[in-house]
Amino acid sequence: MALSATVFKVELGVSDVEHNYYADHTLTVARHPSETYERMVVRLLAFGLRAHRLNDVEGELTFGAGLSTPGVPDLRLADYTGRNVEWINVGQPDERALSKAAGQAEQVVLYPFASGVATWWRTVGPKVVGIANLSVVQIPHAPIAQLAQTIDRRVSVQVMMIEGEVTMTVGGVDVTFAPETLR
Repeated sequence: MALSATVFKVELGVSDVEHNYYADHTLTVARHPSETYERMVVRLLAFGLRAHRLNDVEGELTFGAGLSTPGVPDLRLADYTGRNVEWINVGQPDERALSKAAGQAEQVVLYPFASGVATWWRTVGPKVVGIANLSVVQIPHAPIAQLAQTIDRRVSVQVMMIEGEVTMTVGGVDVTFAPETLR
């Protein structure tokens, strides 16, 4: 028998000083049985980091179908006509997946976060140099690992961006870090 996803209710507060975006989002997040808590935390972080784009686009920022459905984004910013404005993924996909995503959206934003990012990027980075609409922003692994330990089925999350630094609070534990733009 296949295991089903675990549903999390998340109250996400976003304070993005750099983009003058302040909003609260009530989210329902499904965590696939094979998804780690770290990956789920990065998906929530990605939502917070990209939420400011809702000021620019008449549309919605939504979670994708998840790990059980390959070839779909982890998050998708689409306008109300259905046009993919941003295809947002977390993890370390191969160059074929990134190229395919680049052909399906105006912008692809990738957030790799695990401890092996440097090795992955040395391999994949040179192969994606021709993808003009790709941005890659590395999230430090240690803060994510710390926050992943605090996830509960009902959780309050805060994401604040100011002067290139992110402070993320999950379940009362907060960490501050600077994402690194790889591309």
